Amino acid sequence: MPLYEYVCANCRTKFEALRSMSQADNPIACQRCNSLQTSRVFSTFAALSRSNSGQTKAVAGTGGGCANCASHHCSTCSHH
Repeated sequence: MPLYEYVCANCRTKFEALRSMSQADNPIACQRCNSLQTSRVFSTFAALSRSNSGQTKAVAGTGGGCANCASHHCSTCSHH
């Protein structure tokens, strides 16, 4: 089952839930305040590569910013 990220419009809490794809956009209660004013947010993921020398680095295009906006500087996002 996929892991989805949600944000609560009431208390701004971000939380994750394991749900089937068919339930991904169905209402889900906030884990903090139990509000149903929640929505699924775009999730990012990290991809790492290891060189022959053993050094680990992020793969290009894996982002590095906030999951709620396109910013690479989370201080510019109002979701924090």
